Parts: sequence; C-alpha cells; structure tokens
Amino acid sequence: MQVQLNPIKTIEVALQEIASQTAGFDIKFCPGVRLADPKFGDYQANGVLGHAKITRENPRKLAQSLIDSANNSGQFDSDMVNLSLAGPGFINFKLTAKFYWQWLQKFAAPSDFELGAGRIKKDRRIVIDYPSANTAKQAHIGHLRPMVIGEAIARLLDFCGAKTTRDNHIGDWGTNFGTLIMQIKREGVELDALGDDALVKLDQLYKDGSALELKQPEIRTKSRNELVKLQAGDPENAAIWQKIVAISKVAFDQIFKQLGVSVDVSLGESFYQDKVGRIYKELSEIGLAEESQGALVVWHDEVKKFSRNNERPYPFNIRKKDGASNYASTDLATVLYRVETYRAQEVIYLTDSRQQDHFQQLFLTTEKWFSQKKYPLPLMRHVYWGTILGEDKKPFKTKSGQTIRLQALLDEARERAFQVVTQKNPALSESERRRIGDIIGVGALKYADLSSNRTLDYEFNWDRMLSFEGNTAPYLLYAVARINSIFRKVNVDPENLLIEASPLETATEFALARKLIEFIHAVELSLNDLRPHFLCTYLYELAGCYSSFYNSDKVMVDSSAVRARRLLICARTRTVLQIGLNLLGISTLERM
Repeated sequence: MQVQLNPIKTIEVALQEIASQTAGFDIKFCPGVRLADPKFGDYQANGVLGHAKITRENPRKLAQSLIDSANNSGQFDSDMVNLSLAGPGFINFKLTAKFYWQWLQKFAAPSDFELGAGRIKKDRRIVIDYPSANTAKQAHIGHLRPMVIGEAIARLLDFCGAKTTRDNHIGDWGTNFGTLIMQIKREGVELDALGDDALVKLDQLYKDGSALELKQPEIRTKSRNELVKLQAGDPENAAIWQKIVAISKVAFDQIFKQLGVSVDVSLGESFYQDKVGRIYKELSEIGLAEESQGALVVWHDEVKKFSRNNERPYPFNIRKKDGASNYASTDLATVLYRVETYRAQEVIYLTDSRQQDHFQQLFLTTEKWFSQKKYPLPLMRHVYWGTILGEDKKPFKTKSGQTIRLQALLDEARERAFQVVTQKNPALSESERRRIGDIIGVGALKYADLSSNRTLDYEFNWDRMLSFEGNTAPYLLYAVARINSIFRKVNVDPENLLIEASPLETATEFALARKLIEFIHAVELSLNDLRPHFLCTYLYELAGCYSSFYNSDKVMVDSSAVRARRLLICARTRTVLQIGLNLLGISTLERM
C-alpha cells in the first residue's frame, strides 16, 4: 500500500478495483471506508453489509472473500497494513508502524501537504461569492460571518487545488442610492470634503434621508426620481454614485486587510445592468417567464414551500412592474456571466439564512433555463449561517441597542487580547505585547465564529473566546508557540527530516501520529458540506493529543534516536497546526 496523504482514499480506490474482480461484487460496489474506533484499527469498510443485503449473500462470507482478494492483490502489503474481518461483515484496516513512519517522513513541509491535498479539487473552476458588502454602509457585526467563513472556505478550496475566483458581488445599485443621492443634494454635501470618516457620514446621511421619507412621503417620490435618473445615466447622479462607491471601497479594503480577506474581482450589481435584458428575453422566449400584474416572473408551482398558505406559490420576480431590475435579475445575469467568462463549474454563495428561499428559486430557475438553452450548468451551493447572539440570547448589539460596528469589534478584540497578554507576560515590551495581542484578538474573533456549526446561532462571549483553555484560538496558538520553544532550545529547524530518528514505540506516539494522518480527512469533511467547524474540531483534538503526548513522553531524553523521533513528531504537529490555522485565516506566533 503506497503512502499517500489520505489513506482512506487510497484504501477506497484499491478496494473498489479489487472488488470489481472478485466474485459476488461488481463495479458499482462502494467500500464505504471511514475512520475506525482505534480499538479495532485505523479504518473500517462497511460497504459489504449494504451490498450483501442487495445480493442476499452472507455478508461475512463476502467480506472474507474480499479480504482474501485484497491480500493476494499485492496492493495491501502486510508490512504496511493488516486487514481483518469483524462483526457482521466489517473489514478493519490497521496501519503498521512502518506505514506511520514512512508517512511522517514523507509529509514534512507545508508544500508536501499542499501537493497531496491538491488532488482533491484539482483544477476545478469555482467562483465563491463573498463577502458581498453593501455600498455606502458601515460594516457591522453581521458582516463578520461572510468575511470569516467565506475566506476560510476559499482558502480550503485553494489548498485542495481548485481554481478559485473570489467575487465580491457588491450591492451598489439598489433603491437606497435614490435616498442617499436625494439627501446629499438636499444638504449640499461635498463628498470630496468628507474626510477620513467619509463612510460614517454617508451612512448617517442615508439614515437621515430614510427618516425624512417616513415623515414626508412626498420626499420618497424625489428619491425614486433620483434613482431613475441614476439608472438612466444622468451625469450628475452618476458622478455622485461613483464617489460613493469609491469611498465605500476604501473603507471595506481596510476591513478586509485587518481580517485577511482577499478578493479577485469586485463586480457590483451595476456591472450587470446592461446584461439583464438578455435574461428577460431568453426566459420569455423559452416560456419560463411570463408577465403577471405588470411584472416579469417565473413560477415554481412544484415547490409548495413558496406558497405561504396561498393557492399558488409566490413567483420569482425577475423584473419589477415599473421595468426596473432587482436582485433576481442581476443574480441570473451573474450566473450566466460566471459560466461564460470564468467557465465556472461550481458557484458558492454566502449569505445569512434569511435568503434561503431566494437562492432556492434562483437555483431552480437557472436549472430550468440552462437546461432548455443547453448551457453548461454549474453546481450551485448556498452557504448560510445563523445569528451571533448576546448573553440574553438575542442578536448581539450594543448596550444602547445599536448594531455593533465591525471596526469597533476588531478594536475591542485587540485591546482585550492585549490586556490578557500583559497579565501573562508583562516582561515583554509594549509594542511586542500589542503585536501579539493583535494576532490573538483577531484570531480569537475569527475562531469563535468558525468553530461553531455555521447553520446554528452562537453566543458571543469575550471571556470564552480569549481563554487559553478549551476549543479557542489562544489555546491552539499557545500549542504552536510551545512547540516552537522546544526547537529554539535545541537550536533545530523543525522542518528538517531528522533522519536519525528511530521508529515509533509508545502508545501516545502512535495516537498522535494517527491524529496527524487524520488531518486531510478533516479538510475533506469541511469541504464536503462547506463547514469549517470540522477543521476547528480536528485542530482542537490534535492539540489535545499533542498535550497528552508531551505530558507522557519526555522529548529531551538522553537517547539521540528517541529524542530525534519525538522532535520529529513535535515538528509534524507544528506543521499541521500551522497549516490548519492558516486555512482558517488565523496567523500563528513564534512565541507568546
């Protein structure tokens, strides 16, 4: 059995090939290989039971025949892995000490892991739609999740070999611009003179304009007229709009930099305004869209959830009755653009859970449209999340009930982390404590979000997220720093091969090595359902496994071979922790 980054995949492929040549099986057989209880082995194949149920054969007899074929195939050398029959027809696989040793030798540097992981999504063209910020509005706590979750998913895709395009699909063409332009003109605001807090002032102008519209309905008509003029290409309104977009971009780029978010393209809704006409034309021509009360809509009568107790489900409105475009029309144009321009094989959207119905209708409409037009249909996936709650179990807000600005949250995270670092290591210079506090604070904020199953709400708690105990960023960062301190003491590069090291011997050494080999499995779990919390859980378990090893097996022993072996295990743990944290967008520290 060849040593690969993911033994599960190696076993799965080999067993499927062997089964196709074994009596009682066929090419459709799925081995169903998964992690096993360590008491029985490293991996277990349970696919024989389901297959035997279909063929009405004895599952133990079938499993044994597959084991015999595998042992005779030359693909499962006994000095690398041992196969055994268990229970009603399970096949257990136990890796040998030789396999563990070769794996630890082969996967040393981050590049070795990248090369192995790169086969998972090799060259698959994927567009990920995030963080999709709203123009002319300050980033608030609600923007944290798309930025943090989106960046983690994008990094996982990159790591696994995908050709990823990060598309910041910004909202820059909605009805709010009519309100904002109206208020800017009404107050005679010079946008070039707003200064460093320009976005804060724009945000307030919009709030003031909205409040005025509620008090004076006739003002709303003025706002609509300003929007119509903008969409018709009025030079004055277009110039104001361009300045608003530019101000917003500067502000969001500052947030992106602090959170380590990167984007490849920023194409707002405005980019697609000359492309929505094709959408109306094509969907009408194929009979998918029809006029209803002046609007152009698509019906999905087969989806009863859209009915909301009405006789007929609500339609997917792709053009307003006044002829204006909306989210649906620009989203449809965006799908087509991504397929034709980026040749996207997969498109991933990130929004909160309230938009699930919109995306289900978008995906259904696209599927029907592309099917009739013979366009290549990409896999379309909606990544949504729950709400960040305060201690009162309600959406997290300031004490005055206002939505928390994201910049204020980042500043507080850094300051709180600085105070923690100062308490733990007051001897460091203030600048060093600030630097460490910045990394811990931002990392803790990200990790608290990512370690929660994204579809669930989670409670925001400063003390918990900044704790050095439990499943937190500080705990993992400290694990890396502790390993770094070992290598500083022995003056050894942790990425050296340490060829003088002896093979594994103790139970804790094997347990840690086994956990290291599970890394790529955690990565695949995270990608399968686009849930980074699987990787977080793995890293926490790895750090705990390392702690057990460190407490049980002394590293700095007299025997040079044993010392080298344990340094090697420490080095591999360091590498996997650093890779994993980097995939989550969290920087590590040399010391803390």
